[in-house]
Amino acid sequence: MRKNIKLAAGFASVTALALGLTACGTSSDPASAKDKADSADKPLVVAASPTPHADILKFVQDNLAAKEGLKLEVKEFTDYVLPNTATQNGQVDANFFQHKPYLDDFNAKNKTTIVPVVNVHLEPLGLYSKSLTSLKDIKAGQTVAVPNDTTNEGRALHLLADNGLITLKEGVGTDAKLSDITDKKGLEFKELEAATVPRALNDVDAAVINGNYAIEADLSPSKDALVLEKGEGNPYANLLAVKKGNEKDARVEKLAKLLNSPEVKKYIEDTYKGSVIPAFGAAK
Repeated sequence: MRKNIKLAAGFASVTALALGLTACGTSSDPASAKDKADSADKPLVVAASPTPHADILKFVQDNLAAKEGLKLEVKEFTDYVLPNTATQNGQVDANFFQHKPYLDDFNAKNKTTIVPVVNVHLEPLGLYSKSLTSLKDIKAGQTVAVPNDTTNEGRALHLLADNGLITLKEGVGTDAKLSDITDKKGLEFKELEAATVPRALNDVDAAVINGNYAIEADLSPSKDALVLEKGEGNPYANLLAVKKGNEKDARVEKLAKLLNSPEVKKYIEDTYKGSVIPAFGAAK
């Protein structure tokens, strides 16, 4: 912490410089040590989607955090933009709601500097319908809703392509878009903000829904989806993220450890029964 020091007018400039350096907080100064101690005592504020992210964090908060000396505060957000802007602006210390492809795309588009800390879980993307009971029921002329953000739309289109419902350009990556479809097989597509897709189920024949939003809409991905993403080798693990430079915050390190603990693994498996899958490990 820098203190304002009034120097006597007759002091030599070298003396003033020495006093100025003494007044500035360094890593070894008592003031700096106090600042770090104060920060360590503050709650770690984490922005999270309500389900399952905030639920997992609240499990940690209620059952594990105190043993690690971690004070945790969870702020719920229902969209995919504000958690990152709040993290970048310092309104929250970290966030837990997104996967790496989405984070990379967000940083590139918004010039933000948010970095991954640790992977936690995978929410398999699924295709759902209120009126159809199997993939075979999907026919030409029907409408399928998909998320409209870059990475989740690409992810949705790959799910449809992997199950023979459309054909994509050869070699198209995770940022696939509707214009990359070479054969729609007669299907129509409706692009919607990811959080609103479940509410459109009554208005379309089928919809590709993110796992967390499916759960919030009382859908069971492992039971209700016509088809579900595979977990093995899936790049879309949801992760804990912070603004660059805060990765070594002791509170962040404690939370990362707890989110990859055996207790959290058991909680995820027991609570979500395959609709959310533990996907622990370093986020790259």
